[in-house]
Amino acid sequence: MRAGYNQATDGSQQLTSGTACDPRISMAGPLAAVWGFLSYKQISSDCGSTHQPRALRMPDFESFQQLTQANMAFLVRTCFPNVLCTWYWPVLADQTPLTISFPAKAPPNATSNVVLDNFLGISFELSSFDTLWCQSKSTMPNAMQNYLANIRARIKTPLRVRVGGNSMDDSVYVTNQSNMITITNTNAYFNDIPVNFGPVFWEVLNSMSDRVGEMQFIIGLSMQDPSEDSNLIEIAATAEQQLGNRLDAMAMYEPDLYANHGTRANYTLFNYISEIGEVLHDLTYASAGNLLSKRIMAGPSICCDWDLDYILDAGLDQYYTIQHYPDNNCNGLNAQNTNISYFLSHTNVAPFTQWNQPGVNEAMQQGVPVLVTEYNSISCGGTNISDTVSPSPPSRCLAAICAQFAAAMWAVDVALNFASANISGAYIHIRKFNVSYNLFDPPTDSTSTESGWRTGSPYYSVLMLSETLSSKRSIVADLNIDNSIYSPTSTVAAYGIYDNGGKTQVKVLFNYANDHSQSFVIPTNTTFAVDIRMLIAPDVWETTNISWAGQTIAQNGDLEDDQTTQYIHCRDGCTIDVPGPGPGIALVLFDPKGPDTDSFFEGNSTIAGLSGYSSGETIMTAPPLGLWTQLSLSAICTGVLWAFAIH
Repeated sequence: MRAGYNQATDGSQQLTSGTACDPRISMAGPLAAVWGFLSYKQISSDCGSTHQPRALRMPDFESFQQLTQANMAFLVRTCFPNVLCTWYWPVLADQTPLTISFPAKAPPNATSNVVLDNFLGISFELSSFDTLWCQSKSTMPNAMQNYLANIRARIKTPLRVRVGGNSMDDSVYVTNQSNMITITNTNAYFNDIPVNFGPVFWEVLNSMSDRVGEMQFIIGLSMQDPSEDSNLIEIAATAEQQLGNRLDAMAMYEPDLYANHGTRANYTLFNYISEIGEVLHDLTYASAGNLLSKRIMAGPSICCDWDLDYILDAGLDQYYTIQHYPDNNCNGLNAQNTNISYFLSHTNVAPFTQWNQPGVNEAMQQGVPVLVTEYNSISCGGTNISDTVSPSPPSRCLAAICAQFAAAMWAVDVALNFASANISGAYIHIRKFNVSYNLFDPPTDSTSTESGWRTGSPYYSVLMLSETLSSKRSIVADLNIDNSIYSPTSTVAAYGIYDNGGKTQVKVLFNYANDHSQSFVIPTNTTFAVDIRMLIAPDVWETTNISWAGQTIAQNGDLEDDQTTQYIHCRDGCTIDVPGPGPGIALVLFDPKGPDTDSFFEGNSTIAGLSGYSSGETIMTAPPLGLWTQLSLSAICTGVLWAFAIH
């Protein structure tokens, strides 16, 4: 059964049911009780293992009776199928090499959108910003400097950074506040924490940019009470004065949810169109001067209840902005928001990225770019699909699948698909400490200046994308290999990336299969040679053993191990293997020694070390699955498969 969409109450698209593994597997139910009995105690103690590729996660039940009575349905639906996949998929797997015909020129339907190498940026929630960037320019964490420097070193244009989110809409700028951020309501809803922020905020943004390399910032503005917009104007005037050319835009945030969330009763699109005109007037005739003398306004960052093509007469001129998540965790875990299979099928990508395509195309005709200012795996804090908090004690276990690397591959696939669908830039979102989809987390929310940071899989997505697109501008096209746009049984995907003149530069090859390598054959006379870098992990559930170009992120945002690039002569054709068993993405650079070809980044992008940082934290690492559990699972699965084979 193919996963699909339903509309969730927060506007994210909710996944319809699909198995947590492969749709061909349907025999888990009768065996779940046996599996649970044999492996219960080991799972309870080993949840969150960082060394076993298929580390299983379960809630910390006090008794087997509780497990069987309260969670048998959950085991049948999710836990057992994921284990069974490990042995069953190789039997079904199709490992036939795929010959890829790369168009020499970009397809005509792809040439309308040209993107920069800084296409994928990072979006930060305002309320937790100080826990990541710290409270002053003199205490900016070394780890955060390294995380951002790794990306900035690989692109030629400024790194995109957005600061805003739900919390910006309820927050107030206080000109005489000495510290950067103060939470004003400690009992606020976890997804919308209001703060006061002061002038130190601008100092930290500028200091990080001075240290890491040029950045361009999008700053949020609130439309909740346009009749009293003095604070909005204060923010706009200060942002322009303090950030100068680093200020890329100022953007409103999710007015389409005001009515749904009870922010403003009966608020409609017609209210917004009228009120945005008033705000633009006040910004034009502000006491600080014309704050709209250059193109600076963006918005409205709709996500859910309005369509972009209905608001294109709002008068915004820098960007139109939208944001999107495939599902949400606002009301807790369920079969849909923990469904790994959705994130492993390329067929789900275009419906997700192109949900507002008529408005995006119309905006392009008007000459106004469209940005996706916020996306990630699951809204309202994520789920196990991209679990940054691993390694963790059993009480932090969210479900029976730990699918971090699946989220990394999906985030790359989505970003490239955005670029192919006329989006001009996208931002992957990060929130407060211990949110599952975060790109990175400090040891605790109060010890960001120490080492011991944890890296989430979406960070590897940004790192890879920073080497994927050309500094000379790129055209991105989905090549639909193996009918991957439409076929739910396909486990591959591929993009062609062309320079601004339409010449082939790069190919991105996806192997979503969890049990085998995939060979991609490049025909004769396609290119003289190729350079290849890989984003790989042992399997889709991996939470820490992830590498880009042979390197893994260490505990201070620094890259460990040697950079690896494979060079292959290809005039007479060649074969590129995404190594297995396990999934991965190959970034393939055509004609790497050609005069007009970009090159991969080489060198060390770490700019700050461990010096001067004291660490009082210990990263807890759970032991791997015990031998008895492994043998039990293996024996059960082997017996079942043998029985099915002979019958």
